[in-house]
Amino acid sequence: MSWRNYGELKMRQYAEVYLRASSLPHSIQDYMNTMPEFMKHTPGLQRTIFKAVIKSNTMDIEPHAPDIDIINEVDNVPCPPFEFYYTNQMWHSDNVPTPDPSKLKGCSCYPVCSPGSKTCSCLQKQRNYYTADMSGFTYDSRGRLREKYVGYPVFECNALCGCDDDCMNRVVQHGRRFKVNIEKTIDKGWGIFAAERIPARTYIGVYSGEFITDTEGEARGSVYHLGNRTYLFDVDFWHLQQGKGKNWNQNYCVDAYHAGNFTRYLNHSCDPNCQLVPVYINEPDLEKPLLAIFTIKDIFAYQELCFSYSGPPDDGKDEDGNDSDNNIFVECKCGSAKCTGKMFR
Repeated sequence: MSWRNYGELKMRQYAEVYLRASSLPHSIQDYMNTMPEFMKHTPGLQRTIFKAVIKSNTMDIEPHAPDIDIINEVDNVPCPPFEFYYTNQMWHSDNVPTPDPSKLKGCSCYPVCSPGSKTCSCLQKQRNYYTADMSGFTYDSRGRLREKYVGYPVFECNALCGCDDDCMNRVVQHGRRFKVNIEKTIDKGWGIFAAERIPARTYIGVYSGEFITDTEGEARGSVYHLGNRTYLFDVDFWHLQQGKGKNWNQNYCVDAYHAGNFTRYLNHSCDPNCQLVPVYINEPDLEKPLLAIFTIKDIFAYQELCFSYSGPPDDGKDEDGNDSDNNIFVECKCGSAKCTGKMFR
């Protein structure tokens, strides 16, 4: 069987068994939330189980990712609540269509893609969205985003490509390479902190969870706002709206309330050091990118990782620059010198 035929087989299998949100497991959450009180107070038990769940649920996706520690020097809460299914994958609602393998196109490069190639179809996809002459891939030889391409969609090589796993255009699919910890903060709940120095433009993780329709997102948002807490992110990147003007309608949202990973604990900052980047691998539908998180500044060990919940400065404003009546804001506690005093919820 050729590499390409193997890829086509894997894509068909992926499309047939892709994850449905209606099948989200909840046995661990049920067990932990009904555990007798005397067991809940056993020193280190809940934290140990939480860390074990992280490891077991992500081993197949990123087996080489450093372990995530849970640290709380603020109070006696051992770990975040068992209120969601820990996963690095996307779980689709019944109203979100199955990926169509027949629409996925792969390059014919072998054994790896060359940044100077004139025939690589993955490189050509990238060039279609870059506004100036583009040379090479979005990533450099170290697997970091090249500075001038931050903010542009990324098209990684996929299961149908002829290149192997050593191709420089395969980064997000190889998983997280740097160690981060989940830590309790004094006034912002749980947050994510670097356990080592992380260079700028480095991949951190995918904002995983449920892929739901915009209509479903609106319904859930109206409920979440009552509790002043939401994990919804609109899939409304600029490249999806390009050339469509007011005729463009948002189709999907990502919800990390019921399913997600450590990225759901990333706090907001008015001066962020991380950014959401749309990344495509085995999904041919442009409306359904992975929401990959990359650093945009050098991160020092023990520094908190944050991104802007509002996106670029003009997001969420009408044509006159005013905040939309549908937006809900709460007090911002990022502590940045650029803090506006409020953050989008």
